Amino acid sequence: MSDFKTGNHGMLRQQNLAGIMHHLYENAPISRIELSRLTGLNKATVSSLINQLLENQFVHEVGAGEGKGTGRRTVLLDLNPARGFIVSSEIGVDFITVICADFTAEVIWRKQEPLPADLGETVTLERLATLMKEAAAVGSRQSNTFLGVSVAVPGLIDPHSGTLLFAPNLGWQDTPVAEILRRSFNVPIFVDNEATLAALGEQFFGAAEGYREVLYLSAGVGLGGGLVLDGDLYKGAGGFAAEFGHMTMDPQGEQCQCGNRGCWETQVSQSALFRLVKNALAAGQPSVLAKTVNTQPETLSIRAIVEAARQGDDVALSALKKVGQALGVGIASLVNVLNPGLVVFGGALSLASEFLLPVIAEELHRRALHWNEETTRIVIAKFGMDASVMGGVAKILQAVLANPAQAVG
Repeated sequence: MSDFKTGNHGMLRQQNLAGIMHHLYENAPISRIELSRLTGLNKATVSSLINQLLENQFVHEVGAGEGKGTGRRTVLLDLNPARGFIVSSEIGVDFITVICADFTAEVIWRKQEPLPADLGETVTLERLATLMKEAAAVGSRQSNTFLGVSVAVPGLIDPHSGTLLFAPNLGWQDTPVAEILRRSFNVPIFVDNEATLAALGEQFFGAAEGYREVLYLSAGVGLGGGLVLDGDLYKGAGGFAAEFGHMTMDPQGEQCQCGNRGCWETQVSQSALFRLVKNALAAGQPSVLAKTVNTQPETLSIRAIVEAARQGDDVALSALKKVGQALGVGIASLVNVLNPGLVVFGGALSLASEFLLPVIAEELHRRALHWNEETTRIVIAKFGMDASVMGGVAKILQAVLANPAQAVG
């Protein structure tokens, strides 16, 4: 994994620049006076830093606001969307998503393609690079500064090399993702776990914005997680923390792709939901889903199950309830251990949130300690299926905001 290099020269000025940039991102449009108040820096220092940012086009003046007490209008500053662009992507089990975003995190291009299960690592990464080049071509029409590339993958990542160590649901192991992409892109490249990036994206500018203790769960083909503690992503000693999907919930349970039995993922994933539906139909239970499963089982989808549930279909409602209960049991345990202020639920299964959330809430009430339950909210991810790619945007912006002097070059 690449990052923007940090030198010792002018460290204090660099830190002050980073502070200014963070406040601009969170509060713009904003005046120099207000920036001085928020940062604690004197007006002369703020003016000097802003002049540097204006000169390098990170910010621009966007108008005037009302002055306090004097009746004079103050000049307002905002981030410059044309300062640079970011290409962020996600490799899912059955899809690739790529977006291009400007410097203010506005998505200016997006494409998602289905991913055949047997495509393989080499062809998948070649296709990813092709889509990224399409995205970069769009971004370069708005800005000549390519700030970086991010890749979200459902597996364990070596945080130093950007190598995918193990992705059981992809069937990949020891894949040097960052190294391969460097053959196509001469920009900083970040590779990270999809749920970890989703947690960052939701905290940076999504449903978890403003929360410092956040548990993020992404349920789809597998179950991924991310954890924000005291405002920062918790990565663990080796960078592999928050693999909640591989907590053992039933030692005699279903075989998991990781090799273990009874992982939480086997109870609360998309495949678990499909298995419950298919087992009910095989037992002869009537359902509007029977025709789909009997004639085109590969087309069974979460959306189809949700639509059947809305029609009062017992098979769909029962399957969703069982998955919701299993989610609630695990979430209650994590809430008791971690006491987060917020639980964000994302991934493909969040499409069924109208049926899952009430059941999860019941289990949380039944199993979580009263005091922990009182301080925890459960919400749906703001970005839904795009939470991971938005997290990739946040990852690159964090690098730039932390060291704008280096990003200027």
